[in-house]
Order: sequence, then structure tokens, then C-alpha cells
Amino acid sequence: MGLLIGVDVGGTKVLAGEVGADGDILRTATRRTPGRRVSVTSLEDALTAAVREVAGPRTPDGVGLAAAGFVDVAGERVMFAPHLPWAGEPVRRRLTERWGAPVTLHNDADCAAHAESRLGAARGASSALMVTMGTGIGGALVMDGNLVRGANGMAGEFGHMQVVPDGRMCECGRYGCWEQYSSGNALVRFARARVIAEPTVLTELCQGQPEQLTGPMVTAAAEDGDLVARQAFASVGDWLGVGLAGLVAAFDPEVIVVGGGVSAAGDRLLDPARIALGRALVGAEHRVVPEIRVAALGPEAGLVGAALLARDR
Repeated sequence: MGLLIGVDVGGTKVLAGEVGADGDILRTATRRTPGRRVSVTSLEDALTAAVREVAGPRTPDGVGLAAAGFVDVAGERVMFAPHLPWAGEPVRRRLTERWGAPVTLHNDADCAAHAESRLGAARGASSALMVTMGTGIGGALVMDGNLVRGANGMAGEFGHMQVVPDGRMCECGRYGCWEQYSSGNALVRFARARVIAEPTVLTELCQGQPEQLTGPMVTAAAEDGDLVARQAFASVGDWLGVGLAGLVAAFDPEVIVVGGGVSAAGDRLLDPARIALGRALVGAEHRVVPEIRVAALGPEAGLVGAALLARDR
């Protein structure tokens, strides 16, 4: 196949990239995601700008779209997206017409799991659990080498499992969802709550305005040894392990792969998750606790997986 493009549409960023035959990313383009409370046209304009920047004068032979939302089993519509304005939208048809190229549509975590199973951290494993941590939490399950899509195509929405009854309100409209305690948003929320009250370099990084604090700032501060930033990662990592314990009890995977932007923190995030998983998993002392690995393809796993699925189709 000629020009193959993957597009990862997250809650804060659109990332498009040309993907080569071996899954290597040849060039990328990014755009800011306009948000949930904007028109669908504004979001799809951002996607179009990123795809056209990558393609240049060429016409893509296929575009794979990885969407942070509930994608129907036919791969035609985004039925609901907590962080995006799509709701029952015929995304695949509309973008196929707009771009003049074949478009495939999948959930972003499904795409990431497909890429990691084929080329990355879950390669060779018969079963793998994928958790993507960005603005929220996405998830996917690979069993016997195949993605488990579910009856409606919506399996793997782990971020919206309730872990705290009557807990924090989530963008999905419910309360106490896992992603409210373990995600990029949760990381920033933890740090913002402490940036004024406690000594921390984060105060300087955000110029004394907690609302200006971002995830990369927290990551940079943690790498420099800032206590508040490290506590933020410890909290998010602990909640990650608690949620994973329930998923391991349900699915008993061979390996767990954690991807998404927050996973760039590596062991700073995963070490507390490993401890919490061992503590919270029922019968942990009588079973092999699955290894937690960072996605080998990093935050680009969704983009690569979307392109591979477009090529397969």
C-alpha cells in the first residue's frame, strides 16, 4: 500500500502520522482538540488540517482513525465520546467523503492494543490487557491474538468503571469513574489542589496560577525530585493498580500494557501500580500476577494501530 495515515483523536490533541510498512512513523502533524463543547465541524476541521499536513500533495491510500470514544461494532459511528463532541455521528462516511480516501474507524485503545500486540510490548502474548492513560482512561482486551470488541463494539471502556460510589463527577455524567482517580486529568487535579498550600516548584512553573498547570509540568517537576509532583504520580499509580486488580480478576491476562501520554512517566507511575495490584488482587499469592509493561510504541501506539487496521482492511 502507498500512503497510509493513522490519526489518534484524544481529548486534548489530534496526532496524525504517515506509517510505513514496518509500523515506523515517517512524519507527523498535531492539532489541538477543540474540546467537547464545540461543533463537530470544528473537531473535524482539526483532523482534516492534520491529515492534509501529513499527506501534502498526495492522496492517502487509507486513513485509520483512532477515536477516544464508543465506536459502534460496524466501525461507522462514534456513539459517545466523553471528551469530544461526537454523539452518534457517521464519522467514517463523512470523513471518507471529505478526504477522498478510504477511512477506517476504531476505538483508540483498540488501535493501541492492536499495535502493541503486533509490534510492541504484548508481541507473542496470547492474551493482553491494554490500558491507555491520557485525558481519561481507555482500554482494550486481546484474547487468543484477537481484539475483543463486544456485542456493541464497545468492550474495554474501563475508565468508566465505578471505583468510588458517589465519588467525583466524570465527564460521562456519572460519578466515581476510575479515570477520575487515575489519568492525566487526575494527575493535574492532584497537583493543582496542593500547588498553593505546599512548597513546590510547580508554583513557579505555573506562575502561581494553578489553573495554568499542565501534565508535562508535573512530569518535569517529578523528574527534578519535587515532592508534590511525585506524590501526584504515586496517587495516580496507586489508583491504576487498584483498577487493574479488578480487570485481572475478570480476564486473567498474560500481560498488562500501559500506554498513552501519562505512561511516559514509566516506573514513576508503574511502580506504585505494581504494588497496588499485588495488594488488591484477589488470590495474588496463589497465582502468577501479570507483568505491567510500558507500551513499547509509546503515545503513538494508537496512531500506528489505526494505520495497521486500515491497511488490513
